[in-house]
Amino acid sequence: MAPMKSTLALITILAATAAVSAADNEPPAGFTALFNGKDLSGWYGWTTRDPAELWAMSPEEQADYKKKSTEGGLTDAKGNDKGDHLTAHWKVENGELVNDGKGLYLTTDKDYGDFELMVDYKMLPLGDSGVYLRGIPQVQIWDFTEKDEKAVSLGKPFGSGGLWNNKNPEGKNPLKLMDKPIGEWNHFHIKMIGERVTVTFNGEVVVNNAVLENFFANR
Repeated sequence: MAPMKSTLALITILAATAAVSAADNEPPAGFTALFNGKDLSGWYGWTTRDPAELWAMSPEEQADYKKKSTEGGLTDAKGNDKGDHLTAHWKVENGELVNDGKGLYLTTDKDYGDFELMVDYKMLPLGDSGVYLRGIPQVQIWDFTEKDEKAVSLGKPFGSGGLWNNKNPEGKNPLKLMDKPIGEWNHFHIKMIGERVTVTFNGEVVVNNAVLENFFANR
């Protein structure tokens, strides 16, 4: 497994018809609010691509990409606007970030080293979402009530909060089911030191100091 950069943390929030709360924009002591409760300032859009592609860009290329990923102008191979920029699919309603289930992933513009992240979210039935850490997938969020054969094979009944993309079992599934009923607010407290992640979900530890494997290096 290739080492991940410990000096850069692209905290990416992806969502499927989900809302992320500003929580009155009053972070606990020692924390900084990433969302200002009003607009998408401080964020840009990213995809499922390896974040190393972004890091390899020049500062000018990064600035151009980030602007287009937010306001529009990213094109496909034929030169057509993809239409997946942030402002097309993310909006702020009543102090909450709301996504329509499409478009680019919400990604912090600032870089972070080791960090703690708190986020509140709620989702609609059949939602499938998550939080990328340093651009690496992911702390899983999905509908734990799905019980069909495919859902069971994926591990959805175990609930949210696990490092689902890990190949090794450590941290892959949450230690316990802590999801609140669909439509209610859930709370993550995610701590990442080096490559190790601890996830506290609605007050209970569901991942305990497990390595977040580099998905892109393992493909």
